[in-house]
Amino acid sequence: MNNAEIQTGDRFPGALSVTQLNEYVKRLIETTPQLGDVYVKGEISNFKNHYATGHFYFTLKDETSQIRAVMFKSSASKMKFMPEDGMKVTAHGRISSFVRDGTYQLYADSMEPDGIGSLYIAFEQLKRKLEREGLFDQSRKKPLPKIPTRVGIITSATGAAIRDMINVCGRRFPYAKLVLFPSLVQGPDAPPQLIAGLNYFNMTRSVDVIIIGRGGGSIEDLWAFNDEGVARAVAASAIPVISAVGHETDFTICDFAADKRAPTPSAAAELAVPETTELKRKISNIITRESDVISHMLKLRREKLDSLARSRVMTDPENLINDRRMYTDMLSDRLTRAFTTELNSKKAEMAAAAGKLSALNPMSVISRGYSAVYKSSGKLVKSVNDVSVGDKIEFKTIGGSVGCTVDDVMPDGDGVSEQGESEQGV
Repeated sequence: MNNAEIQTGDRFPGALSVTQLNEYVKRLIETTPQLGDVYVKGEISNFKNHYATGHFYFTLKDETSQIRAVMFKSSASKMKFMPEDGMKVTAHGRISSFVRDGTYQLYADSMEPDGIGSLYIAFEQLKRKLEREGLFDQSRKKPLPKIPTRVGIITSATGAAIRDMINVCGRRFPYAKLVLFPSLVQGPDAPPQLIAGLNYFNMTRSVDVIIIGRGGGSIEDLWAFNDEGVARAVAASAIPVISAVGHETDFTICDFAADKRAPTPSAAAELAVPETTELKRKISNIITRESDVISHMLKLRREKLDSLARSRVMTDPENLINDRRMYTDMLSDRLTRAFTTELNSKKAEMAAAAGKLSALNPMSVISRGYSAVYKSSGKLVKSVNDVSVGDKIEFKTIGGSVGCTVDDVMPDGDGVSEQGESEQGV
């Protein structure tokens, strides 16, 4: 250090301030070539993805030591996978010192997982995420149309995949119209174009089924089909989607999100359209079965008609009508007898009731030489206690009635002549 750079004090010449010391250490570190381009291997801990800035803050550690690290947004946004606590990685960057805290740390600009590639980790992380959301559930899968008239294809217009699908569809089912939405299938610009194709077909509803895919390649080449936006667009499609990416051994996130996965583009075309010869054979079988069913039904109906033609109602209808007439007459006679019997029974019941009523009628008693006594109110006098001296009473007897006035009331034992009472009342 140059003495001119040192701020001296009166008592301790050459003493540095804390800031001066930290700045000096920082210059030493940053001027050391080996520390400006360094790889550091360790295990991630205390990982933090700062939601506001997009920076990554974490610690790299081994069995005996640790170092703080930071990856700024410009580098973090290029990561294929999301770092996690406990993940073993090799980070590249430079070592520098943070003057304020007096600590040195790793300023990382890239990171690779230890042992497993970053793309594989990113694939597994996205797969787990979308699987937890239910995007791959079988209940979301839509059935493919049996006989599509229009097939939408999203792929490169110049690749081998489109030629293979055209050939297969033309051979199997030339009646279906193929609609191509040309798209990049590789590189950072591919996912937006793939999504645009899915949105176009769903907006126009111009096809019955969609094939999205490309031919084989490395995991880097196929990475556009592991894009989260593409996977969500595939899952959200109202039109059934067949994913056909790479070879039979290749699997992408798009495969899991689609309604049907095909191992190759050619296989996707076979799934999308029926085979004409097989379709004709099935139609012929259906026609044969339906014809057999109709013939059997006609035979049964004909046999039933023949049976009816031989029946009595068709061979001798007059005798049948006469039988029905005699049966009707028999029922009529039976009804008349039953009605007469019931009527006579009711007449007998009515006569018995009339006899009982007549026997209870006071006029019947009067007709046999007796009289009935009524008060002026019309109430029948049943006892000597029902009348008082001065009451107006009426005798009803044969031929009419006699009005009287009660002159005296004599209970049994006192003796009162009927003549005297009658005379008083006349």
